[in-house]
Amino acid sequence: MNINNTEEIRAKYDKKASSYDMAFGPMEKMMMGKWRKLLCSKANGLVLEAGVGTGANLAHYPENSNIEKVIGIDFSPKMLEVAKGKVLMAKVPIELIEADIQNLHFEEDIFDTIITACVFCSVPDPVLGFKELRRVIKSSGKLYLLEHVRSEGIFLGPLMDKLNALSVKLSGVNINRTTEKNIELSGMKIVSVEPLLRDIVKLITVSPNKQCL
Repeated sequence: MNINNTEEIRAKYDKKASSYDMAFGPMEKMMMGKWRKLLCSKANGLVLEAGVGTGANLAHYPENSNIEKVIGIDFSPKMLEVAKGKVLMAKVPIELIEADIQNLHFEEDIFDTIITACVFCSVPDPVLGFKELRRVIKSSGKLYLLEHVRSEGIFLGPLMDKLNALSVKLSGVNINRTTEKNIELSGMKIVSVEPLLRDIVKLITVSPNKQCL
């Protein structure tokens, strides 16, 4: 793990935290809101939302569900400050903690569900991040990932590769991550993939696959 890279990306998210919701407001109304609702409907038991950001998912966890509690983590303290203002909108118990997906301080095998939404585009070492999530989830648990990934299109894929360095420099976001491959490299198993926007945005259901450890 490149610590300097992590610090640089954290700084980028801290810088844009106060304007983040406004910048992505139109996208939330058009697409992300319905996708977040679908994502959060999968949660049950003790839930880890890894990369809670400004708390855009918090209002979408369903009332009268089997959710015991949602622990939302993020490595950007400024993003968490914004998220704290949305806790009262949630219909389930919420706890927010500053933490890095790549180095979690939770015990092994404690979460029933892990949720991420557009997170692994900015984790400096995504395979390490997935390994940490695998460590802290129960063998019987499931991970549900709403992620944007590199297109397999013969034109769009190479274009995303070409523009990625600029995207990372400006925003800390990788636009060409091969997230499904990274999941498999971490030792976990993909259960299903639901395309939401062509082959760029997907809802990925993952098993920790701990019987292979």
